[in-house]
Order: sequence, then structure tokens, then C-alpha cells
Amino acid sequence: MVEVGVHEAKTTLSALLRRVATGEEITISSGGRPVARLVPVQRGAERVLGRDRGVFELPDDFDSPLPDDVLDDFES
Repeated sequence: MVEVGVHEAKTTLSALLRRVATGEEITISSGGRPVARLVPVQRGAERVLGRDRGVFELPDDFDSPLPDDVLDDFES
């Protein structure tokens, strides 16, 4: 793992981000103490649209105004 100071991180951020994109982790230190770490983003599984089709039905009154007693609960 590479360690860089705050000043170097500010002046070379684009280059550091390119390194992180390749999988490298970089620690940023201030006054010789680690304060932050640049790490690659963990990509989740790709979302599949319509995967739950048929599991849930949207009621016809989904966007109807809420009853007064429910609205009162939000306002108190």
C-alpha cells in the first residue's frame, strides 16, 4: 500500500485515482498520520429490470391521498 501526504494527494489526485482504478489502495496522511484511504469501488451485481415482475401488484389507489388520520401522524 502506498502512502502520500495531503499536499501530494491534492496535486496528483487524478494520477492517484488512475492507480486506484487498477486496484491499488492509497493511504493519505497528514503530519505523518494516516487520515484517509483511497480504495477501488466494489461493484455490485448488475441490476436486472423486471426481475420481480409478478411478485408484487401495485394497488389502483397507490397514489390516492392518504386518510386524514394517517396524515395527522406525519404532522405530529
